[in-house]
Amino acid sequence: MMNMVGRRDFTRESLAAGVRAGEKRALARAITLVENSDPLAYELVRDVYPETGRAYAVGITGPPGVGKSSLISELVRHVREAGTTVGVISVDPSSPFSHGALLGDRIRLSDHFLDPEVFIRSMGTRGHLGGLAEATLQALLVLDAAGKQLVFLETVGAGQSEVEVIGIADTVVLVLMPGSGDSIQALKAGIMEIPDVIAINKMDHPAAKTMQNEVRSILSLDKERPWRPPIVLTDATRGENVPKLWEHIEAHRAFLVDEKLLEQRRREHLAGEVFAVASARAKAHLERAVADDPELRRLLDEVQSRELDPLSAVREIIDKVFHLGDGNHRPDTR
Repeated sequence: MMNMVGRRDFTRESLAAGVRAGEKRALARAITLVENSDPLAYELVRDVYPETGRAYAVGITGPPGVGKSSLISELVRHVREAGTTVGVISVDPSSPFSHGALLGDRIRLSDHFLDPEVFIRSMGTRGHLGGLAEATLQALLVLDAAGKQLVFLETVGAGQSEVEVIGIADTVVLVLMPGSGDSIQALKAGIMEIPDVIAINKMDHPAAKTMQNEVRSILSLDKERPWRPPIVLTDATRGENVPKLWEHIEAHRAFLVDEKLLEQRRREHLAGEVFAVASARAKAHLERAVADDPELRRLLDEVQSRELDPLSAVREIIDKVFHLGDGNHRPDTR
């Protein structure tokens, strides 16, 4: 029903005009279309894409319950005092009900709902075919085209899909809380990407300083990195040290600009996104092709019964589905 209402309310032209004007209703409709993989969303993003590249994207990640939403709420309050326009996309891969809802501590963000220069959206995967990272990138582009100067991307948790979402941010902030030991282990093991700024929330906790020292010792092992991620002790409920956290985010942005790395980082992110989406599409196409073709299914059966080796099956399937050769070339074993 939402889809049909969306189509009646807006034409492609009026939706693009509404997005460019930063109208909340147009933005809400556009992001719903993005979530639902509606063809109109693709056309819209194509129309407004030339006007993107101006918003600064800050990714906020970390384990559930560490106060990410409260911290974002305070950061939004801080930057709005300087007149900066803001978008917030809260991505919750685990919840099919996150559309339009403020879950858990996200209620803190409701303080900003009446501000016309702040647009907040909680987004789940819903029906999106290309996965979270693709939907988030499209939503970010929509907010960018709408003239939002700063966009926060919040993810719940720090799993693989969240890492992909955060991968499109210019600056990545990891929020930890004393007692969230799993994240420290992940950092130590190198499973978690090293963020650009680290906030340890609940600064009055007796273990906060210990955690700060532990994180600092982990970061000191990476001597190659030109940017040293600062560690800030914050308290989001009191707004304490939030201006200091923002200073460090701004300092990272200045570093990227001064070192001519911002444009390079964005180019790499966009190229990576193109390949990631193309890979997902190609995989879905392959799976459908094999399911629909008895000859290709037979190849899988032969691999499973150990009559045919996997690489030979790969070569034959790819040749047949994508027409990349005559089936006689040797697989690339490099």
